[in-house]
Amino acid sequence: MSPLLLQGAAAGIALLIGLVFLVVHLAMIAWTYSDAESRSDHPPILWALIVFFAPVLGILLYFVIGRNSY
Repeated sequence: MSPLLLQGAAAGIALLIGLVFLVVHLAMIAWTYSDAESRSDHPPILWALIVFFAPVLGILLYFVIGRNSY
């Protein structure tokens, strides 16, 4: 196999992985917004923006301080 084909395959795999991460990130934002509408005293857009700018930390913060348990 030629090195050019291997580079193309690696680029395709990297693109696929990047798209999966993008979809997961957008799903986390959408879920946080919809959950914050019903379970948080803070504005849902605030939590969505926090998750947008800091995905892992934002979700953790939302679970620890943003969600009301009812």
